Amino acid sequence: MTAAPRLDSGHWLYAIDPQRLDPHERARLIWLAIQSLEAEAFRKRDLMEKPDQVKTWLRLRFGRRQDETFGMLFLDAKHNLIERSDLFRGTVDGCAVHLRVLVRRALEVNAAAAIAYHNHPSGDPQPSRQDRTITDKIRQALALIDVRLLDHIVVASKGAVSMAEQGLL
Repeated sequence: MTAAPRLDSGHWLYAIDPQRLDPHERARLIWLAIQSLEAEAFRKRDLMEKPDQVKTWLRLRFGRRQDETFGMLFLDAKHNLIERSDLFRGTVDGCAVHLRVLVRRALEVNAAAAIAYHNHPSGDPQPSRQDRTITDKIRQALALIDVRLLDHIVVASKGAVSMAEQGLL
């Protein structure tokens, strides 16, 4: 009897028969497949240049979370994704955003541009007054280190809103 291939090996997708896995291994296989597809999608530059695709991806990933999550997509000068960072986690109705942490991470990854994102557990993706205020503070803080804030996307179960498309940036 041959040993089952390791799920973290390089060619796991082709080497594993899902029917032979227990439920936990199947769940891990699905998670690894999703991670692989996401990595491939975000390697493609055009994803970052199409707000609808970014909104859809973020909504699928964060739209149904029960607590607010705030993060950044850090981009290079050609708007290729360097890193996706979930920086802060809050509660059902808010999330503290610390500019110092955000700016430090932008410097660490050598970002030239960024897209902010967070979710609204309420289901309503419309930016709040607080969202507008923190977006302006983020834009100003990043500008001090020559990082351009391209957008702030608010996602929820009922949709996603680009603050740049609404003229709020």
